Amino acid sequence: MIRSSTRSIVVIASSLGAAALLLGACAGSMTGSSGSSSTGMGFFVSSTGSGRGADLGGLAGADRLCTSLATAAGAGNRTWRAYLSTQPGAGGAVVNARDRIGTGPWRNAKGVVIAQNVTELHGTNNLTKETALTEKGEVVNGSGDTPNMHDILTGSQPDGTAIAGNVDTTCGNWTKSGEGAAMLGHHDRTGLDESAPAKSWNSSHQSRGCSIDALKATGGDARIYCFAAN
Repeated sequence: MIRSSTRSIVVIASSLGAAALLLGACAGSMTGSSGSSSTGMGFFVSSTGSGRGADLGGLAGADRLCTSLATAAGAGNRTWRAYLSTQPGAGGAVVNARDRIGTGPWRNAKGVVIAQNVTELHGTNNLTKETALTEKGEVVNGSGDTPNMHDILTGSQPDGTAIAGNVDTTCGNWTKSGEGAAMLGHHDRTGLDESAPAKSWNSSHQSRGCSIDALKATGGDARIYCFAAN
């Protein structure tokens, strides 16, 4: 009886161990399928805005939005920053978007490298409609799609620095949802013509205002670029 009982215990323990290994394998498979955790995601276009047009709650609020979306996608173990510049004329100090995002390299949710470093990001990068994915690994509507959502808030010049002068290009440093304007980029590198601004991912044209309706009028919905700074 003792030997039989011992043998039964060993069989049960072995079965439990096999079940645990199977569950672990399934969990690993599920984690990998989410994309971000297995690919080292360090860049994405936000799948949503703040819900208040260009009022993101300032840079701090924009960073929280990036962090929240990254966390939901399984990449919350990194320091996330919004690619946004600010101006002194709008009640704050000059902040350059390029100085906020770390040193790279940055990969999208599918593991594709967007740029190796800050210089490449603002030069010959790999940002296209097919690679500028959301944190979920989804393609964002671009020119020719309905609705068009290729306008991304940046407030920046092509080199990633803030825009000088008294003209509002940051919707009051990302605190306005009505009057004002913001510099936008085209994530799909496509516009109404073949000019450099039309193809710019970070400095294409000004918005018509700061409200969600004004942003939608030119082909956007208040999305931002998010980068891992570490």
